[in-house]
Amino acid sequence: MHKILVSRCLLGHRVRYDGGASGPFDQLDVWLAEGRVVGLCPEVAGGLPTPRPAAEIPGGQGLQVLDGKALVLTEAGEDFTEAFMRGAQLALETVRRHGIRIAVLKANSPSCGNLLTYDGTFTATKVTGEGVTAALLRREGVQVFSELQLAEAAAALQALEPAL
Repeated sequence: MHKILVSRCLLGHRVRYDGGASGPFDQLDVWLAEGRVVGLCPEVAGGLPTPRPAAEIPGGQGLQVLDGKALVLTEAGEDFTEAFMRGAQLALETVRRHGIRIAVLKANSPSCGNLLTYDGTFTATKVTGEGVTAALLRREGVQVFSELQLAEAAAALQALEPAL
């Protein structure tokens, strides 16, 4: 049975930057009941508190952060890059330890966003791109989905498992 990495905030854990959570999501509840879910918040795992200031990647995306070409900053200019990198590395270690090939991560997040992130201006402007953890996991060959793509994630999981 394949395990799935899931952002802890999507599991109802109050780990978002604002101290909130997301969900519930029926598909995640099914996977939890099946024992498939491995929950992780890369930002908290990387050492950031809850709540914490919102962070964005000015002038870049997760890949640029991984390559040392962009920073993860708060609106006040506090540098969260090291914590984001540490959290992404812990997510990668978790994926490797459990043989995970599918992740469901929080949409639009500077850590977990898989299709869109905020542009770094703190004006709620979204741009095409992915967060630090999503980029690192994708580099590893993990299929990364958001909570807006649970049907696609379920189909990808079904494709990994032999028919009963």
